[in-house]
Amino acid sequence: MTFTKELLKKRIDVAAKRIPADLVIKNGQVINVFTREIIKEDIAIVDGSIVGTGEFEGYETVDASGQFVVPGFIDGHVHIESAMVTPSEFSNVVLPHGVTTIVADPHEIANVSGTDGIDFMLEASEGIPLEVLLMLPSCVPATPFENSGATLEPADLEPYYSHPRVIGLGEVMDYPSVLFKDDKMLDKIMDASVKEKHVDGHASAIDADGINIYMAAGIQTDHECVTAEEALVRLRKGMYVMLREGSAAKDLVTLLKAVTEYNARRCLFVTDDKHLDEIIDEGSIDFNVKTAIREGVDPLLAIQMATLNAAECFGLKTKGAIAPGFEADFILLKDLETVDISQVYKGGKLVAENGEVIQVAGSITPPSIITDSVHINPISREDLKVMMTEGNMANIIEIRPKMILTKHIIEEVDVKDGYFQPSVAKDQLKIVVIERHYQTGNIGLGIIKGLGIKNGAIASTVAHDSHNIVAAGTNDEDLLKAIQLTADMRGGLVVVEKGKLLVSLPLPVAGLMSNLETKVVNERIQDLNYALAKIGCTMEFNPFITLAFLALPVIPELKLTDKGLFDVKNSQYLDVEAVSVK
Repeated sequence: MTFTKELLKKRIDVAAKRIPADLVIKNGQVINVFTREIIKEDIAIVDGSIVGTGEFEGYETVDASGQFVVPGFIDGHVHIESAMVTPSEFSNVVLPHGVTTIVADPHEIANVSGTDGIDFMLEASEGIPLEVLLMLPSCVPATPFENSGATLEPADLEPYYSHPRVIGLGEVMDYPSVLFKDDKMLDKIMDASVKEKHVDGHASAIDADGINIYMAAGIQTDHECVTAEEALVRLRKGMYVMLREGSAAKDLVTLLKAVTEYNARRCLFVTDDKHLDEIIDEGSIDFNVKTAIREGVDPLLAIQMATLNAAECFGLKTKGAIAPGFEADFILLKDLETVDISQVYKGGKLVAENGEVIQVAGSITPPSIITDSVHINPISREDLKVMMTEGNMANIIEIRPKMILTKHIIEEVDVKDGYFQPSVAKDQLKIVVIERHYQTGNIGLGIIKGLGIKNGAIASTVAHDSHNIVAAGTNDEDLLKAIQLTADMRGGLVVVEKGKLLVSLPLPVAGLMSNLETKVVNERIQDLNYALAKIGCTMEFNPFITLAFLALPVIPELKLTDKGLFDVKNSQYLDVEAVSVK
């Protein structure tokens, strides 16, 4: 809404109680996140903004009936693409969980489709009830150690800063480029800084000296802490620490050990990457708040982290609180301890009630340049063979359950006729990454331990960050079938056993998102889970979510890209065959 002098006069008149408000919320217990108090008072709203708290009359009133009134939750860092639905469907899912604003990084789709991907996410999130603020992808490609679908130069990003919903530069994950003063990276940071935009960090396994470098460069946040000690290092340097609880990285309980009354104002909640079924089943930022409360955090402090802290981190001066001059984004809670949400308001309008959206957000049809993104050369069984010429010791990627970090281990493997043989008994399976953007023919091969598949294979085009095809399995026949099926349906997830497709989830929007409704996508995800259990997965963690991060060469220790096995700590490729024990 355009702010005019007439609107300003109306706000002043309502605040001065000369005229009634458009809407007044009465009989609520208002959570004041500035003072961490609970105050019984009215909330006066004019044209979507709060103009006063106290005692007011309005043309319309809502009786909160003693419920707790809290500001709308803010997700400080999220990739919509990870939910595998488009922005409108994402809005329909998270609004009932009290999330009224998200800070989204379209990094995933940008790595596939470049500026076309950014344009699509901006257009697809325009006019929906959920407020989607964007951080521009800083690292496309994420590293030079893999092939992605695009390269974004500073000149490609700079024009987007004029867009009202673009608020900064997204997670700077290429630490070496900052450390060694790469001109292009510095230009990206400078472009954001001179326009007084925010710059997000991604400081996985970076020590205190590295945090000095990030902070000196104007990088103010990190969502990659996995220990309380890492969180404290960042807090002591003045960083904002994003307490993450997603699908692959479940760090919240551990990180809460670092949070105190004295440092909590520099902490906020994020989901980063969270699958659709988990959002539906357990929630979004509301789940983070519930978890914090369960772990002993004062409820008002937890709500402050989910609202005011996130708003202040990003300079969102009119969000994150229930107070005059702030946007009328708020939630009614039946119970404070359990965060039991009854209603959600965005801009003073009821948008969700009792777990359902009031009005389903409409969607747009993605252009063909977005939906035609999977291109591979023909592949044979010969292409999938892992040669072992000098022995039977191999460099292996070992999964750390519910973490995106991996271990680099060396173990004895089964070898036949000079080639690695997967072993279910040893839990040593084959993993494959196939370049899918330019038909380079690149195929990365490796060995993985800990995935837990007993039969068959799985494949996906969700493979952070370049989103090539990643597949893992117990035999080459099923691997080949899974890879081909994934390519044939223009991207998605598949489960194959004994040469037959068990279940698939097509993701034709950049190979990352479905163009179907949330209900249908969630049903298909449940079918995938059943199929995963059928091929032997214990489902202690989701194999697809884990698989998606095994191709990400910015997260230690060992990963696989389309160019080969990669040692993240030492920034070098390795042969699968290990000539000596580490």
